[in-house]
Amino acid sequence: MTSSEETPSFRLAYVPGVTPGKWVRIWNERLPGVPLTLVGVSAAEASDALRGRAADAGLVRLPIDRTALSAIPLYAETTVVVIPKDHIMAAVDEVPAADLADDIVLHPLDDVLDWEDRPGRPANERPVTTADAVELVAAGVGLLVVPQSLARLHHRKDLTYRPVPDAPESRVALSWLEDETTDLVEEFIGIVRGRTVNSTRGRPKTPPQPKDKRAETGGARRKPAAGRAAGKTGGKSGGKNPRSGSAGAKAAKRGKPRRRP
Repeated sequence: MTSSEETPSFRLAYVPGVTPGKWVRIWNERLPGVPLTLVGVSAAEASDALRGRAADAGLVRLPIDRTALSAIPLYAETTVVVIPKDHIMAAVDEVPAADLADDIVLHPLDDVLDWEDRPGRPANERPVTTADAVELVAAGVGLLVVPQSLARLHHRKDLTYRPVPDAPESRVALSWLEDETTDLVEEFIGIVRGRTVNSTRGRPKTPPQPKDKRAETGGARRKPAAGRAAGKTGGKSGGKNPRSGSAGAKAAKRGKPRRRP
């Protein structure tokens, strides 16, 4: 028996930019007796946190080191470029990566995008964090390309962002130790996959009731009238037709005329 089964609690790790609030709310509605604790981790630390059992499951960014881990991809994010509000690119709806060629594009050490050919010109030094890079954008040092959720997380009134349609996307997944797929992990998988509370996935199925019981309890079916039932069966078994039966009775009463003495 695992620790998550011995103790009625569930720990969910999540990386910056991911917002688990909707799923946590559903969890609290369905399992009010099992508290869910959120554990914030960096994208680089997420897989180690799960393998070290700092959390029962985690919302992580792919790719991750999948050693001993299972993962279910959930969604992919739009990638955007963070720019000052008065930047010339703020006048367009989207910015192709090639249009960043003449700009300094900051590359923080915690970058989560998997680039083959990074756009723009590199800065003299790499910022340590995305938050640091956002501050440098505000100071006019350069631009920053990140998943949209991180641009929202580090929002500033003097900055805005525009989609970069040909940039790599960041994919978010639910991950956990593959050898510890507990009942609580299955419950959370069902929640993020949109299963309803009545879903039988992972739970014992209720055997279907016999049809005659449903008919009796439903009360919707009525028994056929005796006369009609007899008429239906009589045609095949040689029984009398209801109409011809009355005529035959009259004929039997008449019989042969009696002779007078």
